[in-house]
Amino acid sequence: MTHRSWIAAVAVVLVLAGCATPGRPPAAVTPTPTASNDPLAGLTVEQRVGQLFIVGTTASGAEEATLSAVRDRQVGGVFLAGRAKGGTAATAAVVGQFTAIADPERPLFVATDQEGGQVQVLQGPGFSRMPSAVEQGASSPEALTGSATAWGAELASAGVTMNLAPVVDLIPSEAAAASNPPIGGFDRQFGYDVAGIVAHADAFRAGMTAGGVTSVVKHFPGLGDVTANTDDTAGVTDTTTAADSPSVDVYRSEIAAGVGSIMMSSAVYTRLDPTAPAVFSPAVVTGLLREELGFDGVVMTDDVSGATQVTAWTPTERAVLAIEAGCDIVLVSRTPTVAAEMIDAVVAKAKAEPAFAAQVDTAATRVLVLKGLR
Repeated sequence: MTHRSWIAAVAVVLVLAGCATPGRPPAAVTPTPTASNDPLAGLTVEQRVGQLFIVGTTASGAEEATLSAVRDRQVGGVFLAGRAKGGTAATAAVVGQFTAIADPERPLFVATDQEGGQVQVLQGPGFSRMPSAVEQGASSPEALTGSATAWGAELASAGVTMNLAPVVDLIPSEAAAASNPPIGGFDRQFGYDVAGIVAHADAFRAGMTAGGVTSVVKHFPGLGDVTANTDDTAGVTDTTTAADSPSVDVYRSEIAAGVGSIMMSSAVYTRLDPTAPAVFSPAVVTGLLREELGFDGVVMTDDVSGATQVTAWTPTERAVLAIEAGCDIVLVSRTPTVAAEMIDAVVAKAKAEPAFAAQVDTAATRVLVLKGLR
């Protein structure tokens, strides 16, 4: 080594060591953020907004409005709705029409309602006949985990990656179930006490996870005290539930157990926010769920495309209000034809208002992290 090259080598060593003095460690170096650890890096506003929408299609076929939402507006997911009895192969064929045109770098959530009993969208060869939640709640949590693992694997084999289940709404008593159309009317409840619901919800989620499917618990802050169904009735109101109610305690426990996604109810809760449905309420979504309960996962709306409860607002208002309230995913399941105007309205507002754009970015980041992109 020449004298000049020896000096150069020493200089390199000193630079790499941070010019540290003897006995003192080199100064810490803060990593510079790179595209590799920012899931939004390189995404346009349109692509970021697209991640905030899951759009419905009939489970037995790919609807053109939904295909368009995936192809032209790069939505983050599709929802298989209704009832399909063709089995796993037929479902996989429907799913394949969407995944074939989706962005491979940001895979679709393919969602459905596979709760059991009267609420099981996908049936036929390859899909087990699932018992109702009431029956599931009568089994041990260990047994339910085993069953849910098999059900999750069936969904995954058909290309379904998200199950909008389990239902964790707390009906105050067995006698009250008959006067509760959305939950008790379909035997969607695991039981009538916080501990039992939480134990079986955790078991169901653990099984779905083991089977390769993401779960979404629903419907915050609870539909156990309403007397009408938001799907087909307007003005559905809960006058009982407060921040310290047992129905909210279910979610405290689910959050502590690590649940990744929660669906909002669209009922009005007079003791929480009498001015708006929970899904449009910053006081309920951000104030209660995020700040008081500490949930930082993905918050999804219940259907805001065709539910009677939200028809007083235009489709574009529903999408914007949900995101402003703190929701991350807008579910457009019943009426996919309104998805385009919803998405376009959110894009326009994000381009015009920096504060709203920041909400979009936060929501899109949560969605992409739930997809495993980080």
